[in-house]
Amino acid sequence: MPFPNLDSVESILAIVIVFGVLVFVHELGHFLLAKRAGILCREFALGMGPKIFSVKRGETEYTLRLLPIGGMVRMAGEDPELDVLKPHMEVTLERDPVGKVTRILLDGPNGEGKGAVTGTIVDFDLEKALSIVLETDGEQRTFSVHPQAQLVKDGHEVQIAPLDRQFKGKTVMQRFWAIFAGPAANFLLAFVLFIVIGLVYGVPVNEPVLGEIIQGGPAAQAGLQSGDKVITIQGQPVSTWREMVEIVSKSPDKQLEIVVDRGGQMINAMVHVKNEENVGKIMVGNAVTYAPAQVLQYGGKSTYEFTTMILTSIGMLFTGSVGLNDLSGPVGIFKMTGEFAQQGLAILMKWAAVLSINLGLINLLPLPALDGGRLAFLLIEALRGRPLDPHKEGMVHFLGFAFLMLLILVVTWNDLHRLFTE
Repeated sequence: MPFPNLDSVESILAIVIVFGVLVFVHELGHFLLAKRAGILCREFALGMGPKIFSVKRGETEYTLRLLPIGGMVRMAGEDPELDVLKPHMEVTLERDPVGKVTRILLDGPNGEGKGAVTGTIVDFDLEKALSIVLETDGEQRTFSVHPQAQLVKDGHEVQIAPLDRQFKGKTVMQRFWAIFAGPAANFLLAFVLFIVIGLVYGVPVNEPVLGEIIQGGPAAQAGLQSGDKVITIQGQPVSTWREMVEIVSKSPDKQLEIVVDRGGQMINAMVHVKNEENVGKIMVGNAVTYAPAQVLQYGGKSTYEFTTMILTSIGMLFTGSVGLNDLSGPVGIFKMTGEFAQQGLAILMKWAAVLSINLGLINLLPLPALDGGRLAFLLIEALRGRPLDPHKEGMVHFLGFAFLMLLILVVTWNDLHRLFTE
């Protein structure tokens, strides 16, 4: 009964690192642009579900959660944690030396310090006016609230978020960039990974120059050497590596006369082409370059080519050319990542770059619950000149999330079926 090839610690570690980096970079894009816009980011999380580790630095709590799927940046205004404050509730206010409220205690009269005041809430506005009205000792008093005041309940502190610190309080463009930055970060990561591959392993050149010569292969047996530049094959001039590969691949089991330039000297070699499933091979690799300009070009070109290829595949899904049974879910992707990890770091890095592009593109689809869906709502808001009803938008995102979870279950079932039946 087949099972994912995860029998080595290296494979499991590779899966954790690859997916951890992809999610981290995606969420980091959201986080940095949200912070730049002045949005209060309450939490930066890797994983979903219960917290297994957390640490607070500044205004943000950084958490690691149990389920290694996805992550999130929880921005102020996107959650209901401030709904705990209600009229007629008894609270205690702690104030700083200038009289501004710095802590609102919801667990009864337990304030500390000379500035502590206990009373019943008459009215409050923690978004615009930043004030709270208490009835205390038979009179109503209005208190000014510090923009970074803390709500305290059961020992847990939550910082208030004035409107100008909330996601909804920012301009359409600021919100657009905060959302778009996640997928954009994935494209940038892919570009960087391709550049690292080029710097470490070199970029294949398109000139017909021989690189690594496989020992015992046809080229080695014919006396060809690394660095030889192919001039002609069977008298036909060759100017690019692609032309050379095309000629050789169409000549299985044939004897080819190859003329190469070796340091200014012309060398004739008779090469018997190997037949591998009716494809001709002479067992050579092409030469590589480490030139910075070529490496940058390789990074950009590879990112563009894989983006185009994945977009074509997505288009085939929507046109019906590809069915759900052909899709791979988390299980299938984990399995492939483990297999690529055993083929070497270069292959794993290229796979990680492709996955990063895929993550960026999927998130840009205009579907509810994805970044693309949120961008679509922002576009509608920009065209209308006012936002949609948040409750209606929230319902659409909820339904979209439910559909997305159902899709993940379907493709995961397909993955498991393939694993146990192939």
